[in-house]
Amino acid sequence: MSHEQIPLPESLDSFGAQLFPARRDSAAARAVATLIAVISWFAFVAQTDITIGRLLARGGGVLDGLDRLSMYLTNLTILMSALCFTSLAFSLKTPLSRFFRQPSVISAVVAYLAFVGIAYNLLLRHLWTPTGFRALVNESLHTVVPLLAIAYWIFFVPVFRTSLRKSLLWLVYPLGYLVLTLWRGALSGFYPYPFIDVNALGYPRVLLNASLLLASFIALMGLFVAVNRSGKPVLQRR
Repeated sequence: MSHEQIPLPESLDSFGAQLFPARRDSAAARAVATLIAVISWFAFVAQTDITIGRLLARGGGVLDGLDRLSMYLTNLTILMSALCFTSLAFSLKTPLSRFFRQPSVISAVVAYLAFVGIAYNLLLRHLWTPTGFRALVNESLHTVVPLLAIAYWIFFVPVFRTSLRKSLLWLVYPLGYLVLTLWRGALSGFYPYPFIDVNALGYPRVLLNASLLLASFIALMGLFVAVNRSGKPVLQRR
């Protein structure tokens, strides 16, 4: 290829801007954010109703159902998605909304959703086969919202500056969840996922599994950071 045939960065950026002209405040961006918010709220409310109903059928109470609901990473992450994309869809002026509209925060939320979707489809999907309404809720939680969120991130979230400190902050959520879940499991004897079930596996195996999952999330986080730095400038006009 001759020198004249090599595209300059400016031409690549212009080409990307023509292909992907939308912005976070565009009608298209708001429409996609609204769709993700609606599906996220639907999935969270439906899963809340299913979980509470199941605990009530076993003789527990509403608080028992909410406690069980909060032990699953999927449920906490879909609630985070609902809050984040509601903030993006309606540009709310509250401090929480301003926090969720930051490009680095949106990116972290999308990375969590992607991780939940990948982990479920690789490690947990074979464990059960829901049907009917439960299948709809299940796919909304683990497939539809993660894929839509990734698409939103690629096309509408602007390039943001990254640093080691900001990247390490992304780990607070998964690490905090792991510590709290192991602590709550030690008190109640219930562990939400088989790969962190201390009763069945013991702490050494659980800590190994947790380390492998954390390493996988760090690799996923690295991919997001790399795409932000080198891929997005080609797709978007900065």
